[in-house]
Amino acid sequence: MSERVVVLGVTGSIAAYKAADIASRLTKEGIEVHVVMTSAAERFITPLTLQTLSRHEVLTSAAADRPDWRPVHIALADKASLLLIAPASANVLAELAHGLAGHPLAEIALATRAPMLLAPAMNGNMWQHPATQSNIATLKTRGAQFIGPAEGLLACGYEGIGRMAEPVEIVDAALSLLSF
Repeated sequence: MSERVVVLGVTGSIAAYKAADIASRLTKEGIEVHVVMTSAAERFITPLTLQTLSRHEVLTSAAADRPDWRPVHIALADKASLLLIAPASANVLAELAHGLAGHPLAEIALATRAPMLLAPAMNGNMWQHPATQSNIATLKTRGAQFIGPAEGLLACGYEGIGRMAEPVEIVDAALSLLSF
């Protein structure tokens, strides 16, 4: 079996803390995990936590020092067997749908040819908004796969759709996509 590499994108959502569990579970499965965080994600969980669990340096929105000439976002895009974004915020879904590349995670998404698995997490009204639904439809036509969101009590106090799928479900979906 060829090497399995997951680039785990973490975006700005209270659900970002669940990325630690996802990174840990994937690593325990023998998968090489490289975490890329948006600056908004860093307000919810530290890169050090994810670096420790993934056993690799975390790429943040800040420019990373690299000893060789190759841009790190291209190296990760080429290396990825799967791009998993969990949580995937409404903002990042919009950026991906419109081809924006204002930070390393979006740059990797544009450059990789690996399958993409998105685990949305947001307020239910944001999820159901026509703009978000249009972005989701666009991403699906390009081959992106989605897991969730689930229904339940949201961090904003609302009850309904918008919760990120549970880490075990996300990891199971990722493993299924990696079994090529």
